[in-house]
Amino acid sequence: MRNLSKEFEHRNIEYDLLLKYGFVLKEDQYILEKKILNNTFKVVICISEKNQNSQVIDLETGFPYVLVDINEASGSFVGKVKEEYENVLADVILHCTSSNVFKNKQTKEIIQYIKDKYHDELEYLWPKTPNNAIWRNSENLKWYGVVLQISERKLGLDSDKIVDILDLRYQKGRVSDIVDHCHFFEGYHMNKKSWITIRLDGSVPIEKICFLIDNSYNLSLSK
Repeated sequence: MRNLSKEFEHRNIEYDLLLKYGFVLKEDQYILEKKILNNTFKVVICISEKNQNSQVIDLETGFPYVLVDINEASGSFVGKVKEEYENVLADVILHCTSSNVFKNKQTKEIIQYIKDKYHDELEYLWPKTPNNAIWRNSENLKWYGVVLQISERKLGLDSDKIVDILDLRYQKGRVSDIVDHCHFFEGYHMNKKSWITIRLDGSVPIEKICFLIDNSYNLSLSK
């Protein structure tokens, strides 16, 4: 049996979505049974507030197929079972959970604002850096926002404190008008002539940030 605590480490479990997905509530556990590999195996996923685990059952023998959790196990057949198993787990996480990487109050307000106004969700493009994500314009796929967690020192400040930052598009050639090297900075890891960075420490009012998000979104519409 596999402990899924790592897979759910930075995820919020959406229990109503579990039921819509096909999980069945039994006592305090949500349980999904899904057949794979032409109905020769069954994936069983059990989720509760305290525990999340899964296993593959060989339907011919009725016993757990433990080879899927042994890294050294190889061969084309084992590989196919592993692949289908991992696909089931990934699909459940995609459709039944939401990210909780960003716990900063202001960051969460921004995520909700963009979701409500533009119906855009954060996209986590880099598996090795799950605390970096982007928003893109659904009409043309252009990025208009990037949220990251970095050390303040990377912004030129004399501190190693980890903070959330927001990168936004800004009028080209006018970035210097807003940059103060305290709250607003030239775009971190972006084009410094047309992007700005906001430190999300609460010092910039959320209303101002939302105005700048709208500005960035509108700039992403231009050709």
